[in-house]
Amino acid sequence: MPIEHVAPNPRNPRRTFVEEDLTDLTASIREKGIVSPILVRPSPFEAGRYEIIAGERRWRAAQAAQLHDVPVLVREVDDREALALAIIENVQRADLNPIEEALGYEQLTTEFGLSQGEIADGIGKSRAHVANTVRLLKLPEPVRAHVVAGRLSAGHARALLTAAEPEALAERAVTQGLSVRDVEALAADPVKKAVKRVVRETSTKDADTRALEKRLSDGLGLKVAVEHRPTGAGEVRIRYGTLEQLDEIIRRLEQG
Repeated sequence: MPIEHVAPNPRNPRRTFVEEDLTDLTASIREKGIVSPILVRPSPFEAGRYEIIAGERRWRAAQAAQLHDVPVLVREVDDREALALAIIENVQRADLNPIEEALGYEQLTTEFGLSQGEIADGIGKSRAHVANTVRLLKLPEPVRAHVVAGRLSAGHARALLTAAEPEALAERAVTQGLSVRDVEALAADPVKKAVKRVVRETSTKDADTRALEKRLSDGLGLKVAVEHRPTGAGEVRIRYGTLEQLDEIIRRLEQG
């Protein structure tokens, strides 16, 4: 089919086209042509024109390679079927990033009323996979941008869903190259753990130790925990929330 008779689909779940990948694909198409046909449907707006269901990346590369004709596979489908087919082909090819995949599933739900179970059956994935993927849309936009750019994986993104400050942890994961397990550990609720530890420690400490902790906490304006053992040894822990608080602790220690 003449390439000018084919146009992109505004509902295409794939939103990101990496320039370097397109350049490589263009070179391959220029040398060997398009191996897999572009999936299209008749345009609902203009006779004799066709709308891409799946294969926009190949179509873009074919334009860059200055091809006049492209191989197509024509399907007579409605909007819902076209979107489902686009998601299926892109997921099978692993062409969608996790956020694009999530947006596609959400679109099937909001526009066409499909349940997550129906989506899962249609694309050959588990319902849990669909549900966990859609949950990624709850992440803040800066975190989603890292996922779209490939700086964070879907595993990182799922771990960040439980973080108290997902944006800060995402930046740390990117700059420090943290693994998914690292992010999962850091995303665990520190407040809940701290409360459990305080309850446990408070139940075993005598009144004098608790009074000393309060005195130190009031003096520093920070949470202080004193561990005093029967042997006479022990330790003092000072909890700080910012680098400024740490600097203040160091300043006071150095002043004696």
